[in-house]
Amino acid sequence: MSKTIGVIGLGIIGGTWAGHYHAAGVLRGTWNRTVQTSAPQWQDSPEAVATAAEVVQIVVADPPAVESILARILPVLGKSQVVVQSSTIDPASSAKFAALVTARGARYLEAPFTGSKPAAEQRQTVFYLGGEAALIAELEPLLSLISATRLHIGTGEQAATLKLAMNLNISAQMEALCEALTLARRAGVSDDAFFGALAKNVSYSGVTKLKEPKLRAGDYAPQFSVKHMAKDMRLASRINGCEDFPVLDAVRHRLVEAERAGYADEDFSALMKLLK
Repeated sequence: MSKTIGVIGLGIIGGTWAGHYHAAGVLRGTWNRTVQTSAPQWQDSPEAVATAAEVVQIVVADPPAVESILARILPVLGKSQVVVQSSTIDPASSAKFAALVTARGARYLEAPFTGSKPAAEQRQTVFYLGGEAALIAELEPLLSLISATRLHIGTGEQAATLKLAMNLNISAQMEALCEALTLARRAGVSDDAFFGALAKNVSYSGVTKLKEPKLRAGDYAPQFSVKHMAKDMRLASRINGCEDFPVLDAVRHRLVEAERAGYADEDFSALMKLLK
């Protein structure tokens, strides 16, 4: 039988996961900074969530947000509890947070993931797990309720780094796709012809498959927002040795431009709008 769990952070992904856990009968608490009393198993504080559940999964925006949650729940954590940290953070923060949790006698699993809103809804999330193999095996039944694949990457720091590396690759592909589509459109090539040709090209990717409908329709409702991808690229650029990566630098600046243009809360495919 799965352990009980509480979810802190009810954004696009956290809210969806909470629904899956609730349907499986293992959810014991939810909390969000912006009050959402209609959420399943809503609690009035993160402390209440941590008290009610054996596992606390954190899905918030960035390292400062994670740290603020930990500051509140650490005093109520017990030795039998686990913190599953699923926000996208940098490796140094992962090491810091793991030390804070284990100092309380609780256990810590770094669990960033890939897969935006559609994947979360369909339980197709892929986790990059950093921590002890025994802990991962213990949490397998629980995490399998919301995901298709769980990959043991290594340490928490390695898992956090890999997540940022994956998002660098995704954001670079997105910018290239937007530029390629714009180039073709300006030459009078139809979207049908462009995407038909791309489907037979070696560069066709999961990013293309996911974002083609949005680019065709000009639909930028968020699956993964500009502001969150911009934050991830800022974190990646601060990792030692990555300061002079030219593609990372370019996509980071493009995402900042998109934020400044008012697209922060739109899907990161809204990079397309900068080319009009």
